[in-house]
Amino acid sequence: MTTSIPLPLTQFVVKMHSRCDLACDHCYVYEHADSSWRSRPKVIADGILAKAAERIGEHAAAHRLPAVRVVLHGGEPLLAGPDRLRRAAEALRAALPPGCALDLRIHTNGVLLNRDFCALFAEQEIKVGISLDGDKAANDRHRRFADGRSSHPQVLRAVALLNEPGYRHLFAGLLCTMDVRNDPVAVYRALAELRPPAVDFLLPHATWDEPPGRPAELGATPYADWLLTVHGLWDADGRPFAVRTFESVHRTLRGFSSLTESLGLEPSDLAVLETDGTFEQADSLKTAYDGAPATGMNVFAHSLDDLARHPGIAARQSGLAGLSEACRACSVVRSCGGGLYAHRYRSDDGGGSFDHPSVYCGDLMTFIKGIAGSGSSGDGVPAQPAGVPGAPGVRGVRGVPGGPSPEAEPLLPGALAPSQLDELARGYGSAETVAALGRSQLALTRAMLAAAWDASGQGRAEAWTLLAELDTAAPAAVDAVLGHPYARAWAARRLAGDLQAGLGPLAALAAAAAVRAGRGDAVAVPVRGGWLHLPTLGRIAVPDGEAVVTGRAGGLAVRASDGTVRTDLDEPLRRVRLAGGWTVALEDADPLRDCHDHPVADHLSESELLDWTGALREAWELLGRDLPGYAEGIRAGLTTVTPLRPGPTGRDVSSAARQAYGAVGIARPATAPTLALLLAHEFQHVKLGAVLDLTDLYDRADPTLYFAPWRPDPRPLEGLLQGTYAHLAVTEYWGTRTLAYDGLPGTAADRAREQFALWRRYTAEAVERLATSGALTGTGLRFADGMRATVAPWLDLSLPAAAEQAADRVRRERAGV
Repeated sequence: MTTSIPLPLTQFVVKMHSRCDLACDHCYVYEHADSSWRSRPKVIADGILAKAAERIGEHAAAHRLPAVRVVLHGGEPLLAGPDRLRRAAEALRAALPPGCALDLRIHTNGVLLNRDFCALFAEQEIKVGISLDGDKAANDRHRRFADGRSSHPQVLRAVALLNEPGYRHLFAGLLCTMDVRNDPVAVYRALAELRPPAVDFLLPHATWDEPPGRPAELGATPYADWLLTVHGLWDADGRPFAVRTFESVHRTLRGFSSLTESLGLEPSDLAVLETDGTFEQADSLKTAYDGAPATGMNVFAHSLDDLARHPGIAARQSGLAGLSEACRACSVVRSCGGGLYAHRYRSDDGGGSFDHPSVYCGDLMTFIKGIAGSGSSGDGVPAQPAGVPGAPGVRGVRGVPGGPSPEAEPLLPGALAPSQLDELARGYGSAETVAALGRSQLALTRAMLAAAWDASGQGRAEAWTLLAELDTAAPAAVDAVLGHPYARAWAARRLAGDLQAGLGPLAALAAAAAVRAGRGDAVAVPVRGGWLHLPTLGRIAVPDGEAVVTGRAGGLAVRASDGTVRTDLDEPLRRVRLAGGWTVALEDADPLRDCHDHPVADHLSESELLDWTGALREAWELLGRDLPGYAEGIRAGLTTVTPLRPGPTGRDVSSAARQAYGAVGIARPATAPTLALLLAHEFQHVKLGAVLDLTDLYDRADPTLYFAPWRPDPRPLEGLLQGTYAHLAVTEYWGTRTLAYDGLPGTAADRAREQFALWRRYTAEAVERLATSGALTGTGLRFADGMRATVAPWLDLSLPAAAEQAADRVRRERAGV
C-alpha cells in the first residue's frame, strides 16, 4: 500500500560544486561531523542536473505547486563555472509545468563574483545571496582563505557590484553567522551600510555533543543578548531590511506562520541534491553525526514523492507532535518550535536522537520573551490564540466601516522602511518594496476574515478550525489561498453589514487550502447556482446543496449533494505565462470578483482566452521596455487580471478594487499598448491603496471636495490623490514613447507628444493642488514631494509647439471653456 506524502517538497538545494575556495572554520560542510564531501565528485554532472530538473518538474505538476524555490549551492557554486550554472537554470525552468514559477537563487561567498556572473544571473533571473559575518574583524574571525588571508575585501567588492543599479534586482541579501565574541553593534552597522534587501542572522551550528561557545563573561544567554541588541538597532532604524529571524518571532507570537525552518512549527519542505546525484536532508544535519543527512536515495532511482516519505523528512514535518516532552510543555513552543532540528541532537541517550530541546534552548526562550515584552509588536495586530489565521477580537480595520479613527496607529507600523515609502512616493516600487506591501495586505486579510467570522456568530466553525490547523501544519497552502485578491472581499462585505453574504465563501477558502495542503482534510461547502468555486484553483459543476471537499495528495475529491463524486475541476483557473517566467491569473469565475466599479465579463471562451493571452504577453513586453521602473513592482505584486465587460464604444474600461490587493479589472482594449497603459495605471491604485492601509497621508475627516484637472466633478481628497498617483505612470508612459519617437513624423508620434504634453501638466497641477490643500499629514506632504520630484524632469522636456497647442485644446474642452 502506498504511504501518503506528509507535504509536497517545494524547496530544493542543488549542490553545484562540492569544494570551496575559502577555509571557514565554522563551516558545517567541511568542519563538522559529516565527512561525505570527501568521496563526492567536485562538480555536478549535466546528466544529474537534467534528471533533477525532470524530478522537480514532475513533482510540481503532480502537486499543482504554484512555485518552487531552487538554491544553487556548494561548497562554492561559482566554482562550477558560468556555463554549467546556465545549463542548470535553463533545465530547471524548462522542466516546470505551466503555472509553476521558479524562484532561482544562488548562495555564494562572493569571492569569485564578477560582471560576467552578474550578467548571467540577470539573463537567467537568479537572485544572489552573499555570506558575510559583519565588519572586517568579525568576518576575518572565521571566513578566511586556507593560507589565512582575509576574504573581506573581495566580498565587499561583490556586494558593491550587486548594489549597482543594473544588478540591484539580483541582490537577495546577506547571510551572517553569529559569533557572540563579535560586537553586535559593529556587525549590524557594517551590514546595514551595505543596504541589503535582507539579512539572515544564523546561529552557529551546534549540538549537545558539540555545544556552542559561551564565553563566561557574556552571561548565561549570550546569543539571545546578541540578537536582542541587533533587534533593538534594527527596530530603531525603522527596519531598513528584512530579517527572517526577527519577523518570524513577531509573526508566531500572533499565531501567524514562521518564515524560517529554525523557528515555529511549520513543517520543513526542503530537500538537498548532492553532486553525485544522491538526495539528502537539510545540510544543517551534517553537524550532528557522520551520515546524518543521508537518505539512501538518488535522483535516478527515486522520485521526490519517495523522498518526501523518508522518515527523516517526515520527522521534520510533524510539528508539535515531533517535539520532545519538554518542548511540548513550553510556553513559547509555537514561536520557538524546538529550534532547528539539527541543534536538538544528543548521542548519550541510548543511541542518539533528536528528541531533545535545542542546545540553544535558554537563548531562544530569552530572545522570544525579550521581543514579546519589548512592546515592538511588528504588525499592530492584537495577540491571539496560536494557530488561528487572524485576530478574532478585531472589530474594526482601517479602510472598513467601523475601522479605526484617522488618528489611530497604522495597521503595520514596521511594514515599510522610510526609504521604501519614499520609493513608492516617487511612483515606483521595487520587488522588495511591493513584496512588503503584499505581506501587509495578507496580514490585513487575515485580520478582516477573523473579524468577519467573529461578527458572524462564529458559524462554519469546522471551516475556521481547519484553516487554523492548516495555518500551522501547511502555512504555505493557507497563505496561497488568503493571498488571492478576492479572499477578503467576503469579509469586507460582512464588516460593512451585508448579511446577505453568507458563510459559504469562508468554507470555500478552507476547502481550497485543504486541497493545496493535500493531507486528506475534508470540509463541507455550500453550493449555489450549480458551481462549487475553490479560490485559486477553479470551479466544478455540481448540484446545489452541500458538497464535501477533500484535499488529498495530488488532487481533490468532491462528494456532491446527490452522492456523486468528482475528482477533476471543470474549469481550472486560467493562468498566462509571461516573459521572464512569471504568471498572471485570468480570473473569470470567482463569484466575489464583482467588487470592481464596472461589471465583470462572463467566463471566457477559448478564443477570448487566446486573445487575452496574446495581448497580455505583448503588453508585458511593452511595459518592460517603456516603464521598467514600474514593471518590477507590477511583476512582484500583480497576480490577477479580471476581465470586465466592454464600456461604451471608444471608451477603455479598467478598475482596481480597494479590497482586492493584487488584482486589476480591465475590459480588453483594442491594442496591446493601451493594455500596457491600463495595467500600469491600475496597479498604481493597487499600491496606493495598500499604502493607505498602512499610514494616513491625509485627514480622513476633511469634508472638502477638490477638482482634479482631468475631470469636471469635484471629488474627496482621496480621489484626487489616487488619480494623481495613477497618472505618474501615465505621464511616464507617454514620456518614454515621446522619447522613442524623437524626431520622427507620423500619427503615432504626434499622439504620443500630445498626450505627454497633456498629462505631464495635469499631473503636475494635481500634485500642487494636493500639496496646498492643507489636508495632507506630514507623511502625506513628504509623499507629495516624491510625486513632485518624479514629474519635474518631464516638465523640462522640450516639445513641438503643435503638441502643446493640441494639449491646450483638450484642456479647454474638458474645462468647458
